[in-house]
Order: sequence, then C-alpha cells, then structure tokens
Amino acid sequence: MFQKPGRNFNTRAVKQALPEFRFYAVLPAAAFIFTRLMNKKYILAVIGLMSAAVVGVVWLQMDLINTAIKENEVKFDKDVFDALNSVVIRLEDEEQAEAYEYYINGYGAAYFDNEVRSNRVPGASAVQANALQNWQLPVNSEEEQCDCAKCVRERNDINRSMVSFLKLQGGQQTPIAERIKKDKLRDILRQELANRGINTGYNYGLLATASNGFVIMDDRYVVESSEPRESLPGYSNIYNSKYRVHLFPNETPAPGLLMIHFPARSEFVGRSVLPNFIGALIFTAIILFSFGYTIFVIFTQKKLSEMKNDFINNMTHEFKTPIATISLAADSINSPMISGDADKVRRFANIIKQENKRMNSQVEKVLQMALIDRREFSLNLSEVNLHEVIEQALINFGIRVEQRQGRLDGKLEAARPVIQGDLTHLSNIVNNLLDNAEKYSPDSPEITVLTRDVKGGVEITVQDKGMGMSKEARKHIFDKFYRVHTGNVHDVKGFGLGLSYVKAIVSAHKGSIEVKSEPGKGSSFIIFLPHQADTGRAGKSLHP
Repeated sequence: MFQKPGRNFNTRAVKQALPEFRFYAVLPAAAFIFTRLMNKKYILAVIGLMSAAVVGVVWLQMDLINTAIKENEVKFDKDVFDALNSVVIRLEDEEQAEAYEYYINGYGAAYFDNEVRSNRVPGASAVQANALQNWQLPVNSEEEQCDCAKCVRERNDINRSMVSFLKLQGGQQTPIAERIKKDKLRDILRQELANRGINTGYNYGLLATASNGFVIMDDRYVVESSEPRESLPGYSNIYNSKYRVHLFPNETPAPGLLMIHFPARSEFVGRSVLPNFIGALIFTAIILFSFGYTIFVIFTQKKLSEMKNDFINNMTHEFKTPIATISLAADSINSPMISGDADKVRRFANIIKQENKRMNSQVEKVLQMALIDRREFSLNLSEVNLHEVIEQALINFGIRVEQRQGRLDGKLEAARPVIQGDLTHLSNIVNNLLDNAEKYSPDSPEITVLTRDVKGGVEITVQDKGMGMSKEARKHIFDKFYRVHTGNVHDVKGFGLGLSYVKAIVSAHKGSIEVKSEPGKGSSFIIFLPHQADTGRAGKSLHP
C-alpha cells in the first residue's frame, strides 16, 4: 500500500516499480529518436505514399472488374449466337429427317408420278424434276444402310431434294409457321441455351420474312399484324434485339428470323463476376482498414510522443527546482556564517525537508501509476467518511487558494457519506482533483466541492470556474501523460498523471467519473462511489 506524501517510501513498492521508473528515466533519449521519426514532413510523406498506393490498388481492382465484365459480355454474346445457330441447324436437320421419312413411306414417288411427271406443278424446273427422279432408290437398298461418304452424300442430296419437293406443294412455299412447331422450337432453344450456361430469363419470337410479322411469340402462335413491329406492346424489345439469326439460311430468301431478348442481361453478366467483385471488395476493405488504422496509429503515436515529451520536460522542471533548492540550503547550512545561527539552520533544514517532501510526492505519483499499469496494487478497505476526507483536503488547499485571492467552498449535503473504501487512495483522488482545479484556474480560483446522496452511493462534484476544456480535450483528459495545453507547456506544473490515477482508483472502487466542461466557463468532475466497493475482505487486490 502507498504511504501518504511526506512519509518514507514503501521499499517493496519501490522495488516493484523500479523497472517502470527506469523506463521513465530513459525516456529523453527514446523520445528524441521517436520525435525525429514523427516529424510532420515524414508523416505527411508516408500518408501521401500510402494514399497513392491505396488509390492505385482500388483503381486496379475496379479496372480488372470492368475488364472481366466486358469479357463476360463478349462471351455471353458468342454463346447466345452459338445457341441460336445450333437451333437453326437442328430445326433444318429435323425438317430434312421428316421429309426423308415422308419419302421412304412412298409419298414422294406417288407425288412424282402424279404431279411432277404430268407437269401439273407450276414452276417445277427440269433440275427439280431430275432431283425428284433420284428418289427412285429402293427403300431397302444397300445404299440406305451404308455409311460411306458417297452414300451419305447421296442421302443428303435426296433429303435436300425432298425439302424442295415439299416447298412445291400447292404451287408456293409452305408458310414458316407450318414448318416450325412452337413446342419443338421452345424445347430446342431452351436446351441449347442451357448447354451454354445461359439460365437467365428471355423472350423470343419467330418473324416471317415475307410478311415482316411475328408468327410465334414466347411459346404461342400469334396473329400477324401490319403495324410496325417496334411499336407493338411487348414486341419492340424482341424486334430491336441484336440477337437474331435466319432460319433455313440456304433458301433464298430465308423464310424467317429467330430473335431473342434478355431483359436481365446486365444482371446476369454482373453475377458472373460477383465472386471476383466480392473478393476485390473484401481485400479493398482490408486495405482501407489497414490504411486507416495505420494513419490512426501514426497520429496516436505522434500525440503520445508529444505527451511524453511534455512529461519529460515537466519531470525535469519538477525535479530540478527542489534539487537546486536543497543544494542551496545545504550549502548555506555548511557556511560558517549560518552554521552558528540555530534559527537559520532550522529554517534551511525545514526548507530541505519541504523540498524533499515535494520530490517524494512527485516520485510517488510515478510509482503509483507504474503499479497501476502492472495491476499490482491493493485496496485496504475500511469505513471511510468522505466528508472528513474532503474537509481535510479543503484545509490543506485553503492556504494555496487564499494566496491567489481565491475562494474554496464545501457544500457537503450527503446524508450517508460513509462508504467502504481505501482511505489513502480516496484522499489522493480528492487532492488530485482540487490540485487540478487550482492549477487550471488562471485568475483567482473559485472552487466548490459538493456531495449528495444518489442511489447506491455518494456523488462528489468538484467544480471550478477556470479555463475549461474543449470537446477534443475531454476525450483524452483521463489518458496518461495528457495535459490540457494553455499556450505554454510549462506554465502548468505536473506530469499528466493525476486524472489518469483518479480514474483508475475510482474504477477500482467500482465507481464512475465524468467531466463536464466548456472553454472559458470552467469544469466539473463528477464522481460516483458506491457504499459497498467490494464484498470481499479488506486488502483484496482490485484491478481498474
């Protein structure tokens, strides 16, 4: 447990805190090196390079995604046209197969004899007649069973001749709507698109070239209209689609056009690169987070470096003054002119004692924070009357405030001021708050300490009418080494450890602390301390 300022050090505490104290002792050299690295120009240069790198990575990611989308669009277009061409080939092959079946059942020969030979079919040329004569192959001939190139070619010629024969029926070509069955067109189109991984929604139509009108639309026959295709409801998207192929392209002119439209083409292509996009998004987010976190760490370290430099400067100042005073007083005591004067010796001895006490207090603050950081301190719990603690603190600080022509008031209104707590640490936090209020009151201090009963405990408020704090300062007021700047880093003495220590002790007592402040209007520190800090035994180690 810590001793009150002015008492001898606890030897064990000093030994435990010695590594941290050595750390503070080597801070000047470390701070000098770190300050050079934390130079503003270096920081801005690093931020600039990192920003350029992040922007470059993000741009590359977006460019790669855009390139992938374009490549997928090209692939999609190729797959669609490949599917449509396959549909054309399959429809033509099935028609030829149907014609050949028609022929081998004897209908071709009968038609040849009855119609063509008698020249009752208008437009039947000699070439067509010769082609029809080639049908006179025996139905079960070896040529029909042979798979050699010659026989296959002859059978194909027969199939093409049979198709020509079918076109001559009635003296005119068969309408495209009769040559194409809607169900067969639907099934073949769906199958060919699925084979190429195209599983998005679509609309399709079969356009008769002769009439420039649709005869099949989305699995149904439609009545041809003389109105422009692009103006008809539901037709315009299909009619204006770039995905179109001629049916039976070997015929002149081609009797029909197969058209297809994909309403969700962009979404489908976009989904194809979705895994890449998500991956790029994740990695970009990681990079941005790392960048932001790095910048945060840089500025945090810079701010910490500034606070540590401030701590070092103030520690040097706080130790240098009493050391010089002690040295001067010791030299005076050794002076022959002083050594014989008992009153002067006592006065100089008292000065040495007071300055030693002052140094003891400063060193103990460092040791206190060292042990708190190591979480190796204990609370000696007992019944503590907060009013008695506050009244004693008011007496101690009353003289300092009066010397600055200020006023220190106490409004102790709590009906139950007794709590379970550590007397030494509770005295220290009240003294620290009063010291803080006095230091940051530039003119005549006006400080008031109030207490009141709240649910479960006691509330202590220390308020002043000093310089106050900005919103940004309030965020860091309880950070170690942080001090509110007043224009000159040395005009307010201290290490920046007082409020950090206060918060740690209040938290160890299971209490809370908050600050309300406005620049130029003063500050109020509000502490809540429960009546029962801990249900365990006194002396139990508590961690903030």
